[in-house]
Amino acid sequence: TLFRSGRYPTRVGVPRVLFPQDQVGLPDGEVTIAQLLKPLGYKTMCVGKWHLGHLPKYLPTARGFDEYYGIPYSNDMIPPVVLHATPGKVETVEERATLETLTPRYTEQALKFIEANKGGPFFLYMPFNAVHAPLEATQRYQDRFATISDTKRRTYASMMSAMDEAIGKILNKLREHKIEEDSLVFFVADNGGPTAQTTSSNVPLRGFKGQVYEGGIHIPFLVQWKRRLPKGIVYDKPVIAIDIHPTAVSAAGGVPGANLDGVNLLPFLTGQNKGTPHEALFWRFGPQWAVRKGDWKLLGLGQSAVELYNLGADLSEKNNLAASDTAKLKELQAAYDAWNAKNVAPKWRTERQGRGQKKKKKA
Repeated sequence: TLFRSGRYPTRVGVPRVLFPQDQVGLPDGEVTIAQLLKPLGYKTMCVGKWHLGHLPKYLPTARGFDEYYGIPYSNDMIPPVVLHATPGKVETVEERATLETLTPRYTEQALKFIEANKGGPFFLYMPFNAVHAPLEATQRYQDRFATISDTKRRTYASMMSAMDEAIGKILNKLREHKIEEDSLVFFVADNGGPTAQTTSSNVPLRGFKGQVYEGGIHIPFLVQWKRRLPKGIVYDKPVIAIDIHPTAVSAAGGVPGANLDGVNLLPFLTGQNKGTPHEALFWRFGPQWAVRKGDWKLLGLGQSAVELYNLGADLSEKNNLAASDTAKLKELQAAYDAWNAKNVAPKWRTERQGRGQKKKKKA
């Protein structure tokens, strides 16, 4: 939801990814990147996991995509069923897929799509299931990392290598058809390293995927547009995945959706705009929440516990200043409360109650 509709998930009642047991999806009123690109003549395809509803009326083909190939949820939830869909038609390709085969098959589908649409504008959204759990990799990739003794780390490295190879093939396909210079490419991070499953590390950052510490959110994406954007730079002002929606649509010459939380980053990345894209950024995930303004970040970790950090001086979030800088704490708390007041209740009943979620009023 973050970048597909350009709004915070909590704005639309989908504050987490949707699971197979959820019978809901992205609300009809939310407009995706694909829906805005279609009128501009773009061919659109989604390859991979969708996580915004598995029922036919919620699949990518109901949200602006000409074609979908993948698993509409994470592959560790129930036996992963691979679907192939076009508008009005959904068929099962495989009843129980594994990551050993999914990554190369996804790549094959992506390459076929690019090959078929190389002469005109296209939008490919490709959320790999790798390197998500369960850890699975073919022997060919395992052999590349035979010196890694830890089984989890070796398999994780193998999965990463397979995905890296897949991305290389896709970029090479763009280069082969001489459209790489004019292609806007985002590589989006999956919220830090899931250390409990893969023994990965985010040092010097604290925390990992599923947390609002910097280890779970610090680098949202890499971006490349060779004809328009400078190369080899690190943009150090805070941005977030919701910015991809207005950036991509603007790059295509379209008009981004209304009431977006995201910002068109093109003038900032080119240096035309020297300002800061966002006055503040916000997160809310179950009982966890966070707000960042400049270098300052306030975290809520459930119940009444809050932590305050100056990321400019303490990127590792070791020195909690909540007790010593009460003025800054109140400033950020007020900013978060004002933002949270505009959020809506989840579309299902299983969301955990916590400080970060508005509670229903009693009748």
